[in-house]
Amino acid sequence: MKKTSRELLQNTTQLDIECEILLKRFSLSLKATAKGRWPILEERLQQTLPQLLPLYLNLYGERYDCYYHLEQLLKLLARALVQRPDYLLAEDEAPQQWHKSQTALGSACYVDLFAGDFNGLAQRIPYLKQTGINYLHLMPLFKAPEPNSDGGYAVSDYRKTMPHLGSMAQLSELMQKLHAEGIRPVLDFVFNHTSDEHRWAVKAKAGEQQFQDYYFFFDEQERDQYAPWLREIFPEIRRGSFTFEPAVGRWVWTTFNSFQWDLNYANPEVFNAMAEEMLFLANQGAAVLRLDALAFVWKEAGSNCENLSKAHTLIQAFNAVASIAAPALQFKSEAIVHPDEVVKYISPAECQLSYNPLLMALLWNSLATRKTRLLTESLQRRFAIDPYCSWVNYIRCHDDIGWTFDDNVAWQLGINPDHHRQFLNQFYTGQFAGSFASGVPFQQNPVTGDCRVAGMLASLTGVEQAVAANDQPKLAHALARIYLLNSVILSIGGLPLLYMGDELGLLNDYRYTQDEAKKDDSRWVNRVKVSEQQLAQATDASSLSGKIYAQLQQLIAVRSRLVALGSGSTEILQSGNQHLFAYRRQLDQQSVLCVVNFSEAPQPFTSLPASSWQDELTATRYQAPTITLQPYQVLWLTPAS
Repeated sequence: MKKTSRELLQNTTQLDIECEILLKRFSLSLKATAKGRWPILEERLQQTLPQLLPLYLNLYGERYDCYYHLEQLLKLLARALVQRPDYLLAEDEAPQQWHKSQTALGSACYVDLFAGDFNGLAQRIPYLKQTGINYLHLMPLFKAPEPNSDGGYAVSDYRKTMPHLGSMAQLSELMQKLHAEGIRPVLDFVFNHTSDEHRWAVKAKAGEQQFQDYYFFFDEQERDQYAPWLREIFPEIRRGSFTFEPAVGRWVWTTFNSFQWDLNYANPEVFNAMAEEMLFLANQGAAVLRLDALAFVWKEAGSNCENLSKAHTLIQAFNAVASIAAPALQFKSEAIVHPDEVVKYISPAECQLSYNPLLMALLWNSLATRKTRLLTESLQRRFAIDPYCSWVNYIRCHDDIGWTFDDNVAWQLGINPDHHRQFLNQFYTGQFAGSFASGVPFQQNPVTGDCRVAGMLASLTGVEQAVAANDQPKLAHALARIYLLNSVILSIGGLPLLYMGDELGLLNDYRYTQDEAKKDDSRWVNRVKVSEQQLAQATDASSLSGKIYAQLQQLIAVRSRLVALGSGSTEILQSGNQHLFAYRRQLDQQSVLCVVNFSEAPQPFTSLPASSWQDELTATRYQAPTITLQPYQVLWLTPAS
């Protein structure tokens, strides 16, 4: 009966027969496990097993015990379906295109910094709704060892939360409340590695071969079949991608940190175990799982072990698993890799959502240079994705800003990419003459000067400097930059994502330098605690926070009535002016032409296909052939009758 994945894929009839045989073979045990939900499971298996089976065989078909592990996988899917709450089961029946709406708006926060704990966050749901948030990414909150937690990304238990935040039961209750208020919760799924204190790692250290096979343990000769081709992720912290584990007497694979052990997905037990953890999180209420470090999940000797073909196969298999047990669950790709590789993870069968690091980096680049050539050229080549998927467009996040762009595109425009990245680092850390930014270098290499940049939105756009100098003209420009950046992520196409605190214009918090546990991680400068008093300033029009918040709310309100800014197509245009960025959104008969001036000087725009236009942001009428944009001005133009 056993066929290779290639044979099955080449013969659809044979694949259908194979799936029918498997369903008959496993139906008694699956029916007993699924209980009253067997009809649902049976229907979904009939629909999705033809997708899952070739993927699973591609990964594990050469193993003698492949079908045993497949049966175990199907049983755990049945158990997960039985455990799925009724309110989520109802959501499973609805189309999952909510992220294409012109009202979709996301935010990311650390629970403790934003609200203290899970109960505190529940009390701040009215603020989220007031702001328009309907997608909330709760930053890492699972049990992780201290101090070696990597900000929560070294998970020691996927079913326990950090005690100071509350219990898993409280998290589950919170997520149900969020769903009830129309807010989709997002959690991190750290699936490339676990903490070395995870129970699997503890058993591996104790000598249990079954759990040593969950990871990669090598002698020096085996290690050296991989090591020469691997990129060092954090060379400033440690060298190499392997750590010697004395308890085992061998080297263990540790891509990111010595206390984060990479999982061995060549072992089907690992796939099944992590699928079970994934579905547990889905059943707690996660509407989206952010797939952390997904580019690294498959390893092959003689390669750099990034973006390998079977990494995509693996994610597609997880997607098929979710389609059977939790169809409403969506995946978000976290692939901070070359732009050409980022887009490969985006498809309905893989990741329906993806961070857009290219847009983020090049928005900041255009503000620094006042030029949009690199932004326009890069997005013309790489912004288009599957129409059923969405970019997650962000200005900055909890981490740092890295200068992601294609070196080849830079060279074609006469830009030396290495020199340009040095310039951007200097500009956004305030080391460049005339810079408006107050950023902090992150992981700076003292030899090369290379680094990434950390900082709150308001500090990076010039608010911090302007306030310190009491310079009103500079402050006006800083506020215009914030408005400009927000306007782009809200209109260019995709799900806009705000980092909590940026909507209020909160500034850098430098107190981390006085904390022994944080002083060596400058990202804490932009991980700012949000107080009740600061939230109250959102509706205080006389406060600086109130002005920034009001600007954002105006953009959100206008966007909500322009359906083309939701599911409409996006065309990146040549503006004819190197200081302007232009793009058109189109849905049926509605067209919105967005034009942005990235400079402090007035700029003419002449690429107008119609004669009369209205700016939806200000209700101002314009006549062709030329519109002059004022410094940092944004236009959302529709043809005027």
